[in-house]
Amino acid sequence: MQLLTVNKLSKSFGGLVAINNFNLRVESGDLVGLIGPNGAGKTTVFNLLTGLYQPTTGSITFDGRDLKGKHPHQITRMGMARTFQNIRLFGNLSVLDNVKIAYQAVVNYGLIPAFLRVPPFNRREEEIEKAALELLEIFGLKEHAYDRARNLPYGEQRCLEITRALATGPKLLLLDEPAAGMNPQETHELLSLIKWIREQFKLTIILIEHDMSLVMGLCERVLVLDYGSLIAEGTPQEIQQNPKVIEAYLGDEEVVAWEE
Repeated sequence: MQLLTVNKLSKSFGGLVAINNFNLRVESGDLVGLIGPNGAGKTTVFNLLTGLYQPTTGSITFDGRDLKGKHPHQITRMGMARTFQNIRLFGNLSVLDNVKIAYQAVVNYGLIPAFLRVPPFNRREEEIEKAALELLEIFGLKEHAYDRARNLPYGEQRCLEITRALATGPKLLLLDEPAAGMNPQETHELLSLIKWIREQFKLTIILIEHDMSLVMGLCERVLVLDYGSLIAEGTPQEIQQNPKVIEAYLGDEEVVAWEE
């Protein structure tokens, strides 16, 4: 079943074409990698998918619905969640509150019930807290539930951001460089975590990543962007041998060897 269809997508900022005629087909259960040199337009694609940007041309269909004109909160409620390249936690709030906020994103409260704190509102708040604590326990973060998010070690902050995204109940999870700043051991653990998340939560995942060992060890299909255009698509093995991809990455010191 096709979950996401991107057709002839383009995005321009003034005279700069950031994304040019980009096409993507993602079926339920896929684990897809989106790679490319710095400035290739990868995060711009995520911003277009999640409604932070509106396309200049082209269309995006998610779960059978056109995303044209949809706002980020609406797309989140439709079942698409993301993490960010730079961690965007509420650092001064507790770990628990960070996850509870994500649950609130998919709950419709009227102003009056929230203001008056009527019994149905209170019951729902209790249900949200219980669900948030259970999710934190799954990811080994329950013992930090009442700590400030900014006080977590870097790797656990990354994990919390993924946990918060999962709290929205997504069908499609977009991970923007989840291994950024991690050491090799943490990256290896992240690879196992993403595989587990996919199976446990029955998710479809699109991953942006510079660490090629993670991409090649995790993704079933890889797309390569360069200067906003799609230059290659295929299995990890096909991408490793593609001359256009090799040329695009020559001299990019941030990209590790394919086999590393």
